[in-house]
Amino acid sequence: AEKLNEFILYALFIGGSIGGLANVYAQLQKAIGATETIFGLLEETVEMEPVQAPAAAIEIGSIAMNEVKFSYPTRADVPVLKSLSFNLPQGQTLALVGRSGSGKSTIASLLMRFYTDFEGEFTANGASVASINLQSWRSALALVPQDVLLFGGTIRENITYGNTDASDAMIIEAAKEANAWEFIEGFPEGLETKVGDRGVQLSGGQRQRIAIARALLKDPQLLILDEATSALDSESEHLVQEALDRLMKGRTSVVIAHRLSTIRKAHQIIVLDDGAVIESGTHEELMQKTGTYAELIKLQDVMGRGDREEEKSDQL
Repeated sequence: AEKLNEFILYALFIGGSIGGLANVYAQLQKAIGATETIFGLLEETVEMEPVQAPAAAIEIGSIAMNEVKFSYPTRADVPVLKSLSFNLPQGQTLALVGRSGSGKSTIASLLMRFYTDFEGEFTANGASVASINLQSWRSALALVPQDVLLFGGTIRENITYGNTDASDAMIIEAAKEANAWEFIEGFPEGLETKVGDRGVQLSGGQRQRIAIARALLKDPQLLILDEATSALDSESEHLVQEALDRLMKGRTSVVIAHRLSTIRKAHQIIVLDDGAVIESGTHEELMQKTGTYAELIKLQDVMGRGDREEEKSDQL
């Protein structure tokens, strides 16, 4: 009996250890992934400035891409953009529409010059963008993404990130234009309210409006909106969309949208599929063609009705 008890005890010890191997393996895989990320960052090359380009204020004006072809360095054999061409006059809005993986966010990355190794032409006011100082180029644009990045400081610090010399009057005006001042004013500490790491103290809609206020205060020449309203409820989306309309007015803008309500007013709409342009025109023109864009609009309308009915049932 004593040996049997010892056997059972040892078996339990061994069984528990074997059972823990799965957890050890999972932790090991996480560590390997984190290590690969760290080494990837360490291997990143420093962005080099063209020697001939002065670091000065620039005038972006109209922007255009002509026969642009691009593949990511890690998968050079897989084309992401195939002969992309468009011309966006100054002050107009270009909307990019397509299913996930069609190349929309890749275009945004090229606009921000995160990648420079591509075929074709990318110009601003007729001049190659590659000849423009990188810091000057990025200083002239603003991005409002879906997943807004806020720093763990105050609301004031987050809004003034692109314009640290702004006065209180300018900050408040930008917050009002972004439909953000009402909730900011409601906090006991106002602009000095701490938002927490990545803005965890704020709702998704509030974070988006802080990002819009930041962009308004920076007053960019080129605005990039990357699915800025796709993760919001209908009430927050309405407030954010109002703020975006003010931000985009008279400003050269590129809109990447999941919810098609954000791009109906665009001067140009490009429909992408597998990195290629399959349709282009205005909202009215594309709806008359009854092609991919019209199908996406109909699908969005059906999903929108479902979301509204779900919100109503939640309120009952």
